Amino acid sequence: MAGLALNALKLSHFRSHKRAELAFDGRPVAFVGSNGAGKTNLIEAISLLSPGRGLRRAVTEDLARRPESVGWKVQASLTRLHESHEVETAAAPGESRTVRIDDKPAPQVALAAIMPIVWLVPAMDRLWIEAAEGRRRFLDRMVMSFAPDHAALALEYEKAMRQRNRLLKDGVRDAHWYAAIERIMAKSGAEMTRNRLALIERLRDAQASADTAFPAADLTLTSEGPSPVDEAALADALEGSRPRDLLAGRSLVGPHRADLSAIWQAKGMIAADCSTGEQKALLISLVLANGRALAEDRGVAPILLLDEVSAHLDAARRAALYDEITAMAGQTFMTGTEVQLFAGLGPRAQGFAVEEGPAGSTITAVDLPG
Repeated sequence: MAGLALNALKLSHFRSHKRAELAFDGRPVAFVGSNGAGKTNLIEAISLLSPGRGLRRAVTEDLARRPESVGWKVQASLTRLHESHEVETAAAPGESRTVRIDDKPAPQVALAAIMPIVWLVPAMDRLWIEAAEGRRRFLDRMVMSFAPDHAALALEYEKAMRQRNRLLKDGVRDAHWYAAIERIMAKSGAEMTRNRLALIERLRDAQASADTAFPAADLTLTSEGPSPVDEAALADALEGSRPRDLLAGRSLVGPHRADLSAIWQAKGMIAADCSTGEQKALLISLVLANGRALAEDRGVAPILLLDEVSAHLDAARRAALYDEITAMAGQTFMTGTEVQLFAGLGPRAQGFAVEEGPAGSTITAVDLPG
């Protein structure tokens, strides 16, 4: 049994699902259906059991089923190291998303301590060649699985940075207005960077010790200016950057400008120069390494959400992936357009067929090919 398991999921007026109730037994899960049937909506709902805007980064109102517009709700029962929890997140029309844990109101960041979730979606296939923002989000999602307080640190840093950016846009030059804000940014920003570097080091060890069919990646965190792990140096850098930041109207120094780079270790090739399939394999390798390391260190593998994971993977790599996620004894939720894409899983996983109907998506249990 997994150290962390989602046991039940209930949706109300969420995307294409007017009503849905699913029970899970800790095994990996495959949702199978045609494009537009609503299978990705299911794992998106699960992604909202963690801090943030979920795997699609959708605004709250877009999550509600149309045309009813009555709001939406996601409820889950889970077990973590023999402790049971009930989690609910919902939003009424025109209101912000709320969270309840064990029937008590809670901030979103509290979800990180209960349910670490990491995901890969097709939009991330170009992660290594597009903007750094996506790579930071990918890294921070894994960091949160090890350091749940990372979510609160990031929130604190971003709030202070927004205040500083408002001063910059308004052309404020009084140093006293900046000093207090920059102290907050330096403190939370330095801790964020330490968390990121610790995660990279742990992933390096996990990849080196693994018997895996996926390539090891050498990761590097890059940033501008002095070492961002030094709080005093980061505060000095923010102060020194004020003239340049005033011209730009935004903060140009700090962990929000960091970038993650990767090299295919065996080939010595930077990820951006690898083929699409190789880039996908590197991402999968990192997600699996994250899962193995967390299971080893904490006894809890994160829940993995792998949307259309078979894309760009040949049959041998798919089989290797399924072997590794089942060996990890964690819970993985996958989607695919055909049941044959999950050949080889058989009784090692649960299967559900998702179909589009006139009243919304319908879900039925199916056997997966062995």
